[in-house]
Amino acid sequence: MSGSSNATSKKAPVSFGKAVIVFVFTFAAILTGIIGLGTSAHMPLVIAACVAAVVGITSGYTWSEMEEGMSSTIKASAPAILIMLIIGMVIGTWILGGVVPTMIYYGLTWISPKVFLVTACLLCTLVSTFTGSSWSTMGTVGVALIGVGAGLGVNPGMTCGAIISGAYFGDKISPLSDTTNLAPAMAGTDVFTHIKHMVFTTAPSYIVAMIIYAVMGFTVVGNSADLSTIDLYLETLGNNFNINPVMLVPPICVLLMVAFKVPAIPGLLGVSALGGIFAAVFQGASLSSILAATYTGINMDTGVAEINRLLNRGGLSSMLDTIALILIALAFAGIVERTGMVHSIVEKILSYAKSDKAMMTTAVFATLFTNFATGAQYVALVLPGRMFRRTFRERNLHPKNLSRILEDVGTLCAPFCPWSTDGAYILGTLGVATMQYAPFMFFAMLNPIMSLICIWSGWTIEYIDPALRDQDIIT
Repeated sequence: MSGSSNATSKKAPVSFGKAVIVFVFTFAAILTGIIGLGTSAHMPLVIAACVAAVVGITSGYTWSEMEEGMSSTIKASAPAILIMLIIGMVIGTWILGGVVPTMIYYGLTWISPKVFLVTACLLCTLVSTFTGSSWSTMGTVGVALIGVGAGLGVNPGMTCGAIISGAYFGDKISPLSDTTNLAPAMAGTDVFTHIKHMVFTTAPSYIVAMIIYAVMGFTVVGNSADLSTIDLYLETLGNNFNINPVMLVPPICVLLMVAFKVPAIPGLLGVSALGGIFAAVFQGASLSSILAATYTGINMDTGVAEINRLLNRGGLSSMLDTIALILIALAFAGIVERTGMVHSIVEKILSYAKSDKAMMTTAVFATLFTNFATGAQYVALVLPGRMFRRTFRERNLHPKNLSRILEDVGTLCAPFCPWSTDGAYILGTLGVATMQYAPFMFFAMLNPIMSLICIWSGWTIEYIDPALRDQDIIT
């Protein structure tokens, strides 16, 4: 895989003009559907995929070629889709088993509103760094923190923003993360060289984000919690569940799962089953209710509407709408990748990038564009990585500069896109829409800016000996 040649097809890519038409139509259709008609992004994306396919056919591509592109893109994301389904099961059994209610209960008891945002971000940072998965972090600890935030009277957008910031820090920096391994593989360097180079953009962004959350805690959130409301929540949780420190064993098992390098899918199935066992042993749940929780989630009436909204979620079926959107987005991504539409647009822009700084800036915006154009985080890492790999080497730029850009933008900006796989997952899991949490994703906002500062100041931008250009992996 290399550089500016079209790595996905021997045919000439769709022309720049046609590609622009497809993406302008896609953005217009999605915005019209979401903002104008108040619908989801599902059908606008289906229509956009159909338009992209028609353009592909008129440009000389066969349907079987585009179908192959869709299949390969979906196949590459199949493990992530399976994890989503299992996360739905985990949420269902963890709520029924009293795990999530216990985490909410202790969170309301121990955490002050003033330090809640910092605590939420830090807790998600630790879990995601250990697990290497932002999705697993948000689907377990994140669900509990949403409940704690609601009990403390914190704006759900703020809570979700802090959760995402912490979860994506670990996803970006952990050697266990798939994106942390994918980015250097696309750029042509090794994972530990990549991680060390990311520290220069990641650490300052994270520290500033934590400072902002701390300031917000003392100025915006403050003592917003209503003590009578917290008492009501605690009493309701205590009346409906057996609250016990033993309930914290499943989250601890998630960390042990990482320590013993248990693969994600069997590990998550295991902690979901453990939640079911806890439901039977500690909450007196029947086998039928446990099976119902794994598929349809929780549907209970505690007598308090707010608690009902927090707990009535989860189950495999709760992820189906989100997965439908993800599959449609991946199908669209497969078509535009196979036909070279993104390639044509980026190559056109790249032709005007004469200096190294301009070229690296182009890589930043090409990655951002791919994120929003395809709605698929993996595609936003793979496609620009393939396209810029050779160009970076031709200019003697170390590939770790490219891999850092891919993560600074490709990994962290995915949640900003409402129709992306990440945006859909966050809405389905945490129940907070993109427009609510996006203004509070400070880590994800700052990191691309920090990346641009490094590019234009030259700080930490490294070059290689021209003799090393042809090495497959440069460390």
